[in-house]
Amino acid sequence: MAAPYAAMVMDARSGKVLHAENADTRLHPASLTKMMTLYIAFEAVQNGELSMDTVVSISRNATAEPPSKLGLRTGQKMKMRYLVRAAAVKSANDAATAIGEAISGSEAAFARRMTRTAKALGMTRTTFKNAHGLTESGHLSTARDMTILGRHMLYDYPQYYNLFSRRATDAGMKTVYSHNKLLVNYRGADGIKTGYTRAAGFNLVASAVRGRERVIATVFGGRSSSTRDKRVAELLDLGFKKAQTNVALNKPNRPAYMGNQGLGPVEVAKNADASPSGATGKSVRVVAAAVTRSLRPQLRPGAEPPAVPDTAPLVAEVADDITTALEEVQVAEAEVAPTPPAEDSEKAVAAAAIAEASGIAPGASVKPMRRPQGVLLASAGGTTADEATAEAAAQVAQKQEVVTRVSTSGGRHWGINVGRYPSRYAAEKVLLKTALMETSSLDGSLRKVVGRSNGFDANFMGLSREGADLACRRLQARQVTCFMIGPS
Repeated sequence: MAAPYAAMVMDARSGKVLHAENADTRLHPASLTKMMTLYIAFEAVQNGELSMDTVVSISRNATAEPPSKLGLRTGQKMKMRYLVRAAAVKSANDAATAIGEAISGSEAAFARRMTRTAKALGMTRTTFKNAHGLTESGHLSTARDMTILGRHMLYDYPQYYNLFSRRATDAGMKTVYSHNKLLVNYRGADGIKTGYTRAAGFNLVASAVRGRERVIATVFGGRSSSTRDKRVAELLDLGFKKAQTNVALNKPNRPAYMGNQGLGPVEVAKNADASPSGATGKSVRVVAAAVTRSLRPQLRPGAEPPAVPDTAPLVAEVADDITTALEEVQVAEAEVAPTPPAEDSEKAVAAAAIAEASGIAPGASVKPMRRPQGVLLASAGGTTADEATAEAAAQVAQKQEVVTRVSTSGGRHWGINVGRYPSRYAAEKVLLKTALMETSSLDGSLRKVVGRSNGFDANFMGLSREGADLACRRLQARQVTCFMIGPS
């Protein structure tokens, strides 16, 4: 029997548990399940199994899922990015099932991958049976495990975490709206996922940030959405009260990537992939169990193994021949004294005569003279030295590449501006405060104050275009004024 209530509060930066109640009791997670569905989707995109632009063909199984749903139709083509948005924001069951089938070929195979991934993350008491979280025998998790998953979601794939803070988003077919009212009603809340079924009650994994502190709170078994939200707000307040301000960030270790390996029998996934020209085709992914031992090929019936000749006499004979040949060569070299060729002797005599005429001592080295510029060199084609030099210079010029500036930024030419301030001190203070507030997306950026005629610009530089866009959107979600700066 499911316990009526369970809760967990964790300092997201260090993983320290600040509060726990029934945290290890196995309960129905409901749509908190979709956090794992999306985690695996991000993993699959990160490792090239598919992309956010992969076009997925919606199955009859996906369209048959009960609400909450996006309203997909059997045979409909939908890009992965819209399915991910619908599952994250609207908690659409049909979108979650379509994601699982696109990645692993069937919902059952995907559920096995979900459970295996949960174990790798340290979720020791979690078993998944489907991709959406509707009640099913054996589909269970705990408040502790879901808090661990929420922390991994935050730090393992920060580039996608902004999905959980969206109050509305474009899901391709229509705009969908979030069920998480805490995003509006609690200061600093920026995710993560709600869930409800009759068996589970009202569940929620919430994350909030205030200054340097970030707390994750999980509740299972709320009586209603309003009482659940109120309880989560109380737990977040408790977490911020107990959490220390100065805590070293200790990110969790991302598990090793295994893809669909080890999921049992052969699974075949047929998805339509978008091509650059807009046409679609089918890609087939085959997943088979790993070979446990190498098989030695057997001889054909009636075949006899080839006879191996006795090579010992041959080896001995070759060795004797080699020894004899070496002895003959050594004797010949000792008897024959080297005699310089006649041509070399004539050259030596001529060189001595020239040295004597020039007053150079015998054996002294002579520095070569520079060839006069006007000397013509004969060649098969009648080409002069100047013409040959010009031709060589033209060939080199064709291969030369003029480099005006060498970049060491690795393509990180973008930045963001967080305001203009009356003094350099004020701008630096805002930059430091913003960097501490948004450590994940601004990690590795350069804080830079630029003096203008009417103030000082506070900029973060050294970002990629995607990184600058992500950082700006996350700051704007926290009511921080921000705009992107392109490469100049």
